[in-house]
Amino acid sequence: MKSLEYFPDRGDRSYAVAHYDLTLSYNVDTNQLRATAVLLAEAVTGLDELRLDLSGLRVRKVTVDGSGARYAVKRQHLLVRPRRRIKAGEWFRVVVSYNGAPRPLPDGDDECGWEELDDGVLVAGQTNGSPSWFPCNDRPDDKATYRIELTAPNAYHVVANGVCTSQYRSASTTTWVYEQREPMATYLATVQIGRYMVHPVDGSPVPMSAVLPHRLLSRYGSAFGRQPEMLDFYARLFGPYPFAAYTVVITDDSLEIPLEAQGMSTFGSNFLTSGWDNVRLVAHELSHQWFGNSLTLASWSDIWLHEGFACYCEWLWSEESGGRSADERARDHWRKLADKPQDLLLVDPGPDLMFDDRVYKRGALLLHALRLSVGDDMFFLLLRTWVERNRYGSVTSEMFESLAAEVTAEPLADLFDAWLRRRPLPSLPAADEPVPRAR
Repeated sequence: MKSLEYFPDRGDRSYAVAHYDLTLSYNVDTNQLRATAVLLAEAVTGLDELRLDLSGLRVRKVTVDGSGARYAVKRQHLLVRPRRRIKAGEWFRVVVSYNGAPRPLPDGDDECGWEELDDGVLVAGQTNGSPSWFPCNDRPDDKATYRIELTAPNAYHVVANGVCTSQYRSASTTTWVYEQREPMATYLATVQIGRYMVHPVDGSPVPMSAVLPHRLLSRYGSAFGRQPEMLDFYARLFGPYPFAAYTVVITDDSLEIPLEAQGMSTFGSNFLTSGWDNVRLVAHELSHQWFGNSLTLASWSDIWLHEGFACYCEWLWSEESGGRSADERARDHWRKLADKPQDLLLVDPGPDLMFDDRVYKRGALLLHALRLSVGDDMFFLLLRTWVERNRYGSVTSEMFESLAAEVTAEPLADLFDAWLRRRPLPSLPAADEPVPRAR
């Protein structure tokens, strides 16, 4: 049976948030945050109490529709009891004032959320890091628009999701206002704070910039120099880039892995080197803007819809950029997977294995098997249709299977069952002719 709820203690299905308005003031030296969060939401069921996800911060006041509300903080939750019952279908407004020293939250063997750098801040929301810095309904299918206002010392540059709509400076601080007008899952919300400069990137079909310490600028092109070509290539394959701009933040610190956010990716300075191992990650994170950010899984059990697609996009960029073909990379990774334990269900890997490399590679191999089975024209038509129909929405494996059957008019149930719902690694279809390069 498919496990829809990997994190049953996160999120509240009795309401849905349409908009977050976050006003934050942060002292970098002391790691002190003072903030107010305004949530505009709609009740799905009648509400005598609602639960927000918030961890490690002190709540000072809560109101619902302008009236003071009773509240209690229990473990990683803020329980709010309005003065009156909220009816199903009714819109309501929650205001939470809070402060404290934000810190990362446990995430399996790692941590996620608000993290201090040597000189600044990084926010890595995936999987459940958002409650480390704002109260939210922390489930991936509850997407909302955002306004993020953050005040920080003048020496620091602030980046957040969306478009910077205003910036004003006082004697010691600067306030930055960003608006994310396209719906966004809570885990994709981020702010990045550092002693950064902004480097506009030429040649991209949408505004693109790099935000990084000045001393790293001379190394930027080694791994990131072809990003405008990547974006143009993906837009030709999948449809227009889904957001207003794309920003890459490069921290002075080294990071173990790049970090994904809506309209943005964050890399450590250790990724500023040439070579496929770094370039593929640049391609991977960029492709998440389509597969993961615009189209977001409805349940964490379908993580392959993000990571399998992004991994396959690496292989497509390899083809396009004159490297090994997707077919060569697929068959190489198939051989490697064949030597690994066959104990993973792609459609439901479980919370402990959802970011296992086998999910990435097997998901990409499913897509390559589908491409070989239906041909390039149908395969890329399917991907464009998938992106267009579900733009800014929530998606499931079943939705992809249904659309594949509709678009291709091919009997694909056995292919999907073998790759998604059975543990043994299926064989790849034969490539009787060289696989044409993506157009």
